[in-house]
Amino acid sequence: MARLVLLFAAATLAALALQTMLPYWLPLGPFVPDLVLILAVDLGMRHHSAIAALMAFVMGYAIDAFSGTQIGLNAFMITLVFLLAYELSTQLLVTNVIVGVVAVFVGVIIKDLGSIAISSGLAGLTGNPALMRTLFGQAAVSALLAPLVFAAMARGKKVLGLLATGRREDNKSGRRWLT
Repeated sequence: MARLVLLFAAATLAALALQTMLPYWLPLGPFVPDLVLILAVDLGMRHHSAIAALMAFVMGYAIDAFSGTQIGLNAFMITLVFLLAYELSTQLLVTNVIVGVVAVFVGVIIKDLGSIAISSGLAGLTGNPALMRTLFGQAAVSALLAPLVFAAMARGKKVLGLLATGRREDNKSGRRWLT
């Protein structure tokens, strides 16, 4: 379990660094992918333990520590997305990359709408007509990058000997994204 914690800690730090630097490197505007949320979805869909939930909370709290205006808001929203991904993975017979991409897309929208509603009230959701276009754009960019992050995490787990041992997941070479 310690190796899993270290893997996600390193991945979270790298994701935070990339999320901070990407707007300076590329002209993405408001469409910066939410890489930490992708990690939380991967964690929720593949690892079902109390430690994983605590890791999701700490990942969100790390966002708050680096750039949060309201301490605890990102920790709450990332943990909520983790729990939704966890519940989704326990209810479906098959979890694969497509389910993960959809979970990331919906998770980004839930996280951003929830953050706006909590920080500025429901009036903050109706005051800007371009809000939904921006949210859907960020969700789409995050969903497009999700398979790459899932594959990188699967590779890291394989290198560290942390193959998934869930009841539905087989670790055959033809299905590398599950490992």
